[in-house]
Amino acid sequence: MLYLRHSTSLLSQLKKINMNIYVGNLSYNVRENDLQEAIAEYGQVDSCKLIIDRETRRSKGFAFVEMSDDEAAKKVIAELNGAEFDGRPMVVKEALPKN
Repeated sequence: MLYLRHSTSLLSQLKKINMNIYVGNLSYNVRENDLQEAIAEYGQVDSCKLIIDRETRRSKGFAFVEMSDDEAAKKVIAELNGAEFDGRPMVVKEALPKN
């Protein structure tokens, strides 16, 4: 039988979770790639998901962005919360975990 030993640093790297950012009060005209480009100015964007209404196929006016660099994500939150994007002040904050 083969047993693997895990180093603490390897486990901590594997457990590292990206910071999930909520971006709200978006104009219905904002596209996923536009938002991703704006946030990518602060660091690597691992994912950007604009939430779409299933029935109308229109944006619901909010998105979730994941970044692996916590410092860059904190800078996004600090600098973009309240900033105007496509004519509307964005709400940018750390997303609450799903329960």
